[in-house]
Amino acid sequence: MKIPVETVEALGQVVRASRKAQKIRQDDAAGSIGVSENFLGKIERGGETVQWGKLFQVLQGLGIRVELDVPEDVARYLDEQAGKRGRA
Repeated sequence: MKIPVETVEALGQVVRASRKAQKIRQDDAAGSIGVSENFLGKIERGGETVQWGKLFQVLQGLGIRVELDVPEDVARYLDEQAGKRGRA
């Protein structure tokens, strides 16, 4: 199911709901993912200053996949750039 996320608070709600739906306590989730309970709590509360790498580690650990819906011209540009890198 796709859920629009436009704020850090909304992302935090998705992370919390995912953890709770899996019936995992916050400390257990943090331990199995490899982050501190404090860090996971910060994400769930919508903290605005988190480390990107750790954020994606949490998302992946909870089975949350991130997709970006970009305008067509951006997608074409990215495809062109990928093609240039592939030929280099």
